[in-house]
This record gives sequence, structure tokens and C-alpha cells, in this order.
Amino acid sequence: MTPQPPENQDKDRSGGGDGDAAREERGAAAGPGAGQGAGPEAGARAGQGAGTGPGGGAAGGRWSDLERPPLNRTALRRALLRPGSLWTDIDVVPLTGSTNSDLAARAAGGLAEGAVLVAEEQSAARGRLDRRWSAPPRSGLFFSFYLTPRVPVERWGWLPLLAGVATASAVARTAGVDTALKWPNDLLVTVGEEERKAGGILAERAGDGVVVGIGLNVSLRASELPVPGAGSLALAGAGVTDRDPVLRAVLRSVEDWYGQWTAADGDAAACRLQDAYAAGCATLGRAVRAELPGDRELLGEAVAIDGDGRLVLATEEGMQRPVAAGDIVHLRPAPGA
Repeated sequence: MTPQPPENQDKDRSGGGDGDAAREERGAAAGPGAGQGAGPEAGARAGQGAGTGPGGGAAGGRWSDLERPPLNRTALRRALLRPGSLWTDIDVVPLTGSTNSDLAARAAGGLAEGAVLVAEEQSAARGRLDRRWSAPPRSGLFFSFYLTPRVPVERWGWLPLLAGVATASAVARTAGVDTALKWPNDLLVTVGEEERKAGGILAERAGDGVVVGIGLNVSLRASELPVPGAGSLALAGAGVTDRDPVLRAVLRSVEDWYGQWTAADGDAAACRLQDAYAAGCATLGRAVRAELPGDRELLGEAVAIDGDGRLVLATEEGMQRPVAAGDIVHLRPAPGA
């Protein structure tokens, strides 16, 4: 169900993966949201390149877990910062409260589009609806980036869905793991015969633009799962758990999709983003319960993603109701499971 990448995607390390989703438990509590939360930015930035001194964090040092090497800031900047690129700055910190909060604070004082902040560990991470979560240092990718779309503001709601499509296709190519999308912001993988949440996305208005945060469990082990329904690329049988190529692939994929979306003035249908999201969405075709603001709920079958990125439910009364925001609970197995 992984969305197909657009033309001229980056040529990162690739892998297959074709396991169809079998069952989805309630994704909202099953792993990371976007890894964003309140908290000041980590102070010292020394030792961000590979092998350049000790870092902070609960693990006691950058090399305390040899199976989880630190990211190399210098190599990432060399690979991704180039003339004409969307990405204008990449920073890697050993520990912070939240990469989303840090970038939002910078945006309030003026921040160039394309700034990326990556944390090896977060101490105050949260996802949608202020859900908190935690993960061991360097066990995943926890990062945010700042965008100032020059498209109508009413189309900015597509940004978290765009990030989901970009991440799912990048993970499939680099790690060989089939990744499905649960509307509106979850990344699902299959562990055994069970569909589990391995990541999430959170987009928040900041300054003149939007901060988009992504949290992705990469090497999280079964003994480290925050809840039984969580997953990771490693538990899903990933052929690659080196975070460096996965991060590069995700950022290049985001850049490609974002370029096509902005060139189409934010028209998700014209740039094929709407079709790509629908093709990879595990929510479509299922009976769901939408838990809406104000303690309301709506039952129906998820039948479409509309032009505004909303989930359309067909109710028992024969009506089609678009849902713009809410918590979605899958009520039956995926088609063909």
C-alpha cells in the first residue's frame, strides 16, 4: 500500500516489501505522534558530527549503543544542502524537549524556509491531541522542518498528508518496508500479521509558515515498545536500519513532492498528491469511528479523500460526511486481510 513516488525521485538505497496490512488497532496510542512537545531547545551543540566528542542524553554518550550510531551532521549537510535545494540548514542536537517547539520559537523571530532540526532524543515529545511518548536515544528519527508555502492558505492542510506520502515512499525504497498511511497522520507497518503504528506527523502554524514534525521508530526493539500496539522498521523486517540513508531519503522525497505541490499552486489533484495519498491510505474501505471535537462521534465507511484532504465517511443514513479533524478508529480488518 506504499504510495508510489513521483518522477525523478532520489536514488537512495532501495528495498522491496509488499506485506499487506492485516489488522489495525487504535493507532492514536500505538507509537509516536510527530515527536513534538513543549520544552526549550537543548543548549550545547558541540559534538554533533560523528565522533566529535561526547553528547548528552539518557544513554550516557553518543556511542553508548554501538548498534545505534549517532547521525553525522556534517555528512547530512554535505548531502542535502545544495544550490536551489529546498533545504537551507540542517542541525542535529543530542537532546531537546521538542524539535517542533524549537523551530516554532525560531520562526517567531524570523526563520528561512527549509530549516531542518533533528534530535537524537526528545524529552517532551508529543503528537496530535497532546499525546506524550518517549523513545530511547537514537532509536528513531525525530525531526522537524519549516515551510512557507506560496499557495493559498486554505490548501496548507495538505502538508501533513504530503509528508506522509513522502515518508512512506522513502521508507519503502531505503528500508524495504511496506508502509501504509492511517488518516490523518499515522505511519503503519506490519509486524507479523498485525498492523502497528511506527510513526506520526504533526504540522503546526508558526511565524509566516508551518513547522512539520516527523517521528519514526527505526530500531526500536520489542522490549522497548511504549505500548503493545507500537511498531518499528526493525520489527517489520527492515533491510536497512541505518538512520542516515532513511533521513536523507525522506527529506529528498519531501522536497520533490513539495516542489510539485507548490508548482500546482497547492492543487493536490493536479500534482497527483491526492491520488498518491488515497492509494497508500489504509483507512479507506474500512468501517471507522471518527471521534470529533466536542465529544461527538460519527460512524461510517471511509470512502474517499476529498480535494481538501478531508476523510469522507458514508454513513448508514446514506449521507457522505467529510471529516476535517478527529481521531479515527478502524473497526474492521483491512480489505483482503
